[in-house]
Amino acid sequence: MRHFTIALSSTTVYLKLICVALMWGGTFIAGRIVTADLSPALSALLRFGFAAILLVLILLKRTGGFPHLSALQHILAILMGLTGVFAYNLFFFAALSRIEAGRTALFVSLSPILTILVMRIFFQEKLGRINYLGVCLALLGTLIVVSKGEFFAAFTQSFGAGEMMMCGAVLSWVIYTICFKQTSAPALTMTTYSVLWGTFFLFIILVPEFMQLSIVHISLHSWLSIIFLGVFGTVLAFIWYAEAIHQIGASRTIIFNNLVPVFAVLLAFLILNEPVTWSMLVGGSLSFIGVILTNKQKKRAIKVAIKT
Repeated sequence: MRHFTIALSSTTVYLKLICVALMWGGTFIAGRIVTADLSPALSALLRFGFAAILLVLILLKRTGGFPHLSALQHILAILMGLTGVFAYNLFFFAALSRIEAGRTALFVSLSPILTILVMRIFFQEKLGRINYLGVCLALLGTLIVVSKGEFFAAFTQSFGAGEMMMCGAVLSWVIYTICFKQTSAPALTMTTYSVLWGTFFLFIILVPEFMQLSIVHISLHSWLSIIFLGVFGTVLAFIWYAEAIHQIGASRTIIFNNLVPVFAVLLAFLILNEPVTWSMLVGGSLSFIGVILTNKQKKRAIKVAIKT
């Protein structure tokens, strides 16, 4: 048996995270299409139910069965399903029904900085000064995009039930991200278990509504949107996001969430013909620069042992 050591660049991880932000940006548009036919909660159940089936099939094909988890990993998977799938979606869609999408994106952009503070204070995940500068630039850029250049006015608006819901959504996603950081189980395994638990929780509270659902009343556009939400917005995006947390840390991973509103606005321009504004160009540029600076670090090879 021989061992070879090769150096792998982090470029692939970063490219995948940009794709994750792009896919999650697309979920805003797909979600609007689905919720035109179905309630927000039922839309979430169909999205994650479809994703759960795909994840189980992929996991069975790769591992031949359900991998064994320790008691701690099971607890983390349940907590991740309860927060990142169940609670986040209920809070998020409830907020969308009360406040405009731009204001919800304003709160989503706060999750990276909150996660970075938690990881720094409680888990000693440190960043350099240039990285913290990047965090501030990414946040500023996102705020400019989602507020259309009037972010001071956005923050001075009244704080009501919708804003409270978004605070719950942000907190739920922060807990989900930190839980993933605490487990050493493969990304696919933990993603599958957490989505299964989250789908189970959604199903429990939506049994009456789900039983009354008539599939024939769902439009083709809605079905295509559900497929996009399940395949790209959940299966692929969740796995790549989890892999990145293990490889570059929670702080450097979640900063890419600042690009989600940027891509959402860009896709709205490309698909819905919404106008491009100066705030989109300036804010988007600042967000990308901030993400780059946050992930700036001393070059070091990632060594992987290959057995032959």
